[in-house]
Amino acid sequence: MAKPPLSMKPTGWYQVAWSDEVAVGHVHTMKYFGEEMIAWRAESGRVTVMNAYCEHLGAHLGFGGKVIGEVLQCPFHGWQWNQEGRNVCIPYEKRPNRGRRITTYPVTECNQSIYIWHDTDGREPFFDAPDVFASFADGSSLDDYYPQQRLYVPGRELHPQYVLENGVDFAHFKYVHDTPIVPVFTRHDFDQPVSYVDFTITFEGDENQSIDDVDSGVEAINGGLGIAVTKSSGMIDNRTISAITPVDESTSDVRFMVYIGRPTTERARQNAERAERKAQEFGAEVIRQFQQDVHIWSHQRYSDPPALASSEMQGFTAIREWALRFYPDGKGGSAARLAAANLDS
Repeated sequence: MAKPPLSMKPTGWYQVAWSDEVAVGHVHTMKYFGEEMIAWRAESGRVTVMNAYCEHLGAHLGFGGKVIGEVLQCPFHGWQWNQEGRNVCIPYEKRPNRGRRITTYPVTECNQSIYIWHDTDGREPFFDAPDVFASFADGSSLDDYYPQQRLYVPGRELHPQYVLENGVDFAHFKYVHDTPIVPVFTRHDFDQPVSYVDFTITFEGDENQSIDDVDSGVEAINGGLGIAVTKSSGMIDNRTISAITPVDESTSDVRFMVYIGRPTTERARQNAERAERKAQEFGAEVIRQFQQDVHIWSHQRYSDPPALASSEMQGFTAIREWALRFYPDGKGGSAARLAAANLDS
């Protein structure tokens, strides 16, 4: 498959692990943005993500590295590195090597996930990772939902922007997910690094119904190109998180999470076992539908400029212009070329 003409090192927050994969004292290995990395959790509970190799003689800290309190000890010669990547102890010397530092990444934990801030220019984070509960400011919390259901698809040949563009692609719902009618978008807000997309949608009924009679929909919050969270209304209460993280110059890891709301009626609560089983089934269906998208993204070629229909122009132009801000060179697909193309074939 042709490599997309998009940088695989966009700026933003990206998931590198789930929180429960990095217990206190554990060292977790991974590779993202072409770098071997580790995540380790100190005794205080703080997670550090850094490049994997000791600056002394290059030992990989993920293979035998030991967490001691708030520092990580190299398995080769016992050099200790703190949460800022600085050497704080050489056990056979009187002082540490203050001139060497392992690259570390800003870290945040939410959505039961560990995210790092990636920026090739070394800038500090300029927006927050969206939280699937707090960002909607509706008073909801983890306690209101059944345990998270997850999908992990490693090493697919796709770009994070494919997934974000899916959020404005109203036409695909009918043909990929078998919705009876095409949804209608009611909000596109791409003014800030965190963007908002709302749409009316239904998965029930038939194609003869009117969209004006549909009272269900989805609100989506996109935190850069790496994280999108959604909240449903007017249907089974569910929240989702999609997280796409570049591994190297051609592949990304895909993570998708679903929360299903706990029952609110007394009758449903009395039959807790049945309610939980139905929640598991519905969560599995949400994941299945996301897998349908992953299958297409994994074999997609980035089209620039795309041959859009006139009704698609506004959404795709807006999201591609918005996406430009996350690329180091400001080139993520030309909105100017998109606008100039003959889109009404």
